[in-house]
Amino acid sequence: MQLRSGRSTKVRRDAVHHPVFARCYARFSVAAETRAGMAEVRRGLLGGLSGRVIEVGAGNGLNFAHYPGTVSEVVAIEPERGLRALAVEAALRAQVPVDVAPGAAEALPVKSEAFDAAVLSLVLCSVRDVPRALAELRRVLRPGGEVRFFEHGRGGGRVMRLTQRALDRTVWPPLVGGCHVARDP
Repeated sequence: MQLRSGRSTKVRRDAVHHPVFARCYARFSVAAETRAGMAEVRRGLLGGLSGRVIEVGAGNGLNFAHYPGTVSEVVAIEPERGLRALAVEAALRAQVPVDVAPGAAEALPVKSEAFDAAVLSLVLCSVRDVPRALAELRRVLRPGGEVRFFEHGRGGGRVMRLTQRALDRTVWPPLVGGCHVARDP
């Protein structure tokens, strides 16, 4: 599949491979846009952005419809092949230019100081090396650039925290795309 930039979505080895999660997330996230009010969260997250934006962990591209016209370009990085294919489809419908590319948060395949803003939506819970990913964001942002993100995090209360830790040590990360529910971004 060719992207707007002419690059191919085919990569030799994906940084992340969670095909079952990708299929489930694609369905769940679309429903959450209206039922859980996620579309409004996305509009708030992206409002006021301008210039070149890098979106790390673009998933199925649900943010693309909410970028304001003041954004000149979005470079969307998505490591999971199934979600990346859906993001390419969403990019074709976006009102701003979106280029979808494979890559991981810990090693962004872009030049240094190339972006005015970085966006992460429900990503840091799944990143293998958060400090390295944040260092990469610093590297690719221009001086004065901003990072915008929304994440879930560690729950309140002892029982909830214990439950989240137990899930993180057992079934949750393999089932849910590497997500760690007890991680506090």
